[in-house]
Amino acid sequence: MKIAEQLVDSSFSAIINAPIEKVNIPEWAFNLSEKEYQDCSPAHVSVGKTTGPDGRRMTINVEVIGGSPMVQHYQEEVSEPHHLVLASFSDVFAPTGRIIIYVRWELSVKAISDTQCEFTNRVVSFATDDMLWSLERQGIPFDVFKAQRQPASTYHNRKETPLFAASIERAALSA
Repeated sequence: MKIAEQLVDSSFSAIINAPIEKVNIPEWAFNLSEKEYQDCSPAHVSVGKTTGPDGRRMTINVEVIGGSPMVQHYQEEVSEPHHLVLASFSDVFAPTGRIIIYVRWELSVKAISDTQCEFTNRVVSFATDDMLWSLERQGIPFDVFKAQRQPASTYHNRKETPLFAASIERAALSA
């Protein structure tokens, strides 16, 4: 599947009240309980862990954004204590049918003092050739789909970022 045009690029930050040495984003992400994931957003339905065919860790996230259920198959691309990049060809169940988008989810943290970090949650999504074909077949202009998707995705990221930061903080302080 080919990645096509960008849909959304959304980035928000929040403070983690823990020393950077205690923060390990990949360990948090791949050990997140379903309840903890659900507590980070009312749009979060479920989370699970597995490994991809090449042995890399994966997290399967189910959420509803803008009224459309999504199943994200995130596989780790960069996995360092203070930087995690996950990529997914994600299923979106839109009112017009199932489409596939590509999502790049980047989580990072940087020290701002001896006892605080700044957490950044960046989500960049792209249409795929499959999605563009599906929209064209249904007579839906890409710009219209993009204009409807952007506010919902941005709103979701803005709301979940401080809750992710609080969850990472709890994990760091309990380690």
